[in-house]
Amino acid sequence: MSENNRRTFIQQAAGAGVATVALSAVSESRGANERVRVGLIGCGGRGRGVADMFRQRNDVDLVYLADPNNGRLTQAAAQFGGKIKTTGDFREMIDGDSVDAVIVATPVHWHAPATVVCCRAGKHVYVEKPCSHNLREGRVMVEAARAHDCVVQHGTQVRSTSTMIEAVDALRNGVIGKVLTAKAWNIQRRPGAGRGANAKPPRDLDFEMWLGPVPPIEYYDGVISQWNWSRHFGTGEIGNDGIHDIEYARWGLGVDQHPQRIAGMGGRYTYHNGAEFPDTQQVCYEFAAENGSDKQMLIYEERLWSTNYPHNCDSGVEFYGDRGQMFLSRRGKCEVHLDRNQRKPLDIKLEAQNTNSHIADFIDAIRNKRRSNADIELGHLTTSLCHLGNIAIRLGRNLQFDHAAEQFKDDQEANSLLVRTYRDDHWAKL
Repeated sequence: MSENNRRTFIQQAAGAGVATVALSAVSESRGANERVRVGLIGCGGRGRGVADMFRQRNDVDLVYLADPNNGRLTQAAAQFGGKIKTTGDFREMIDGDSVDAVIVATPVHWHAPATVVCCRAGKHVYVEKPCSHNLREGRVMVEAARAHDCVVQHGTQVRSTSTMIEAVDALRNGVIGKVLTAKAWNIQRRPGAGRGANAKPPRDLDFEMWLGPVPPIEYYDGVISQWNWSRHFGTGEIGNDGIHDIEYARWGLGVDQHPQRIAGMGGRYTYHNGAEFPDTQQVCYEFAAENGSDKQMLIYEERLWSTNYPHNCDSGVEFYGDRGQMFLSRRGKCEVHLDRNQRKPLDIKLEAQNTNSHIADFIDAIRNKRRSNADIELGHLTTSLCHLGNIAIRLGRNLQFDHAAEQFKDDQEANSLLVRTYRDDHWAKL
């Protein structure tokens, strides 16, 4: 691809969206010359980091912060300064016209409920990954975004990263022939932790608000810092970090539906510390056309006790086609080898995962009333792979999935894990 063509393609992809679909009429959207007013829900490190990127834009005002942890709320208010408003209950933020859009950077168990509540209030949402705690929640998020004409951007920034856009374009144009398999990996040292000792919540934490629609549990040491390793609140590392690699593996493979078959093996091989998600796993997903032909496979590998990985890269994807192989990584790497491992140079500018471009796409989608690069329906498909993998490993058996019905075939136990139990009559219950 020439330099001029590359620039044109990236501008079109970032400005019009890789999966551009016009929205009918986005309620409460700002005019073309008006600044977008943004609020942050969840003032931890990731939330503050993303909010700061929003704040640095010359077309955005960060005007509101929400967090049930008053210590974090105070810290964020001091960081951003000015006349920024704060609240322990994000409903105050979205009641009225104080904000046009919100960043949802809470623990995972709040991602879907907060997004849906914000959509119902007519607010656009930039939601961190994984978008949902369970598969059903993802579908509810898609329905809420469509029903209320809201832009909902999933925090998988690879969708707005130029290297990924161009590499996927090369795959579509047949650089390695027909793409049949993709293998993604996430390899690092990250032990996680299990449940600590029961304790009293800190005075500055509204633990009931933090729990939200999750059925009541007793506060324990580490719940705020290690929630991702508990099935009550998180999805494990496949949903926390591996989801980025699964995203561009699915994108490059070109599949736009759920898999029909899932098989997985893994568990706590190294860190026997009570964490409820694997430190070692391999999951295989098979996709097939309606007639059973044209099958494709996606493989995800995770080792959370290692620093040895393919291509000297801790996260990446290998795509295999019938005429070659592509290695692609969100670390800003891309290589192509044709038959017999003959290296093929590619005219692709290399850049690492780009959050600023992703935010720019979200703001542009709001202004132009279109779907964003990582529209919630794309986020739902990718996040569902994380859920399906976790279920396959938890149950220890191969699973058959009806992609249209979003249900396992003849497996009541597996289907029970596609949903969660909520607190009775909670205002954010889905």
